[in-house]
Amino acid sequence: MTDQIQRDEMVTRLCDIALSAGSVIMEVYNGDDFDVSLKSDESPVTVADQRADALISEALLATWPDIPIVTEEQASTHSLSASTFLIVDPLDGTKEFIKRGGDFTVNIALVEDGLPTLGVVYAPAKGRLFSGDVATGAFEAQVSAENVVSNQQSISVAPERSGPLSAVASLSHRTPETDAYLEKFEIGSLKSAGSSLKFCLVATGEADLYPRLGPTMEWDTAAGHAVLRAAGGEVADLATLDPLTYGKANFRNPHFVAFPPWVPVSRA
Repeated sequence: MTDQIQRDEMVTRLCDIALSAGSVIMEVYNGDDFDVSLKSDESPVTVADQRADALISEALLATWPDIPIVTEEQASTHSLSASTFLIVDPLDGTKEFIKRGGDFTVNIALVEDGLPTLGVVYAPAKGRLFSGDVATGAFEAQVSAENVVSNQQSISVAPERSGPLSAVASLSHRTPETDAYLEKFEIGSLKSAGSSLKFCLVATGEADLYPRLGPTMEWDTAAGHAVLRAAGGEVADLATLDPLTYGKANFRNPHFVAFPPWVPVSRA
């Protein structure tokens, strides 16, 4: 997908799809108690995940029928082998959603030649909509309860400076290995956040460093990774410090770190 007009139209359409999915999610979130089931990997799933997935999948297939889709909630898509594909986590941060915490997101990204190049992250409980295309930059907008989008502004990673760093770590999946890695740096403040919001906090300059030394899947990270790349940031495999890539055989990520290019990250 090389035509910039097409890419701009894709970002706009993905934002619309994410907003619609967010409305479906918030109907469940603000309603009565809902059932929680466990998938084969023991991760939780709710009707909100399933409804959002159905809405997103239908919209993506209708709009871009020639681009394959990988989505967390459809195991049949997990054997895809392609260089260009759309990848979806319809409700990232289900554990926070179940606890009625606000740190959950809708994630949709385009992967091209192994890297996420365009993506949308929407946090419906927080009214924050992030979008990015590596060709044109990254943006954040505010979203009202009525899905009115306003105050869109360009975002970028924090500028280079000296002194302590600000780090962000997982809210529900913090590990001792993460803490050990953070000890390599002078950390002035440490925030906790859920879902792909951690990438977005680095993309906006609200944090300088996000290490993840724990299990993740590509659909967890692709959209946030795309936004961060568009904002001038990087995500590296912690074993090699090479860029984190996508389309791996099992869609599992290695441990990684997200950062502005001026932060001197090291191997775990």
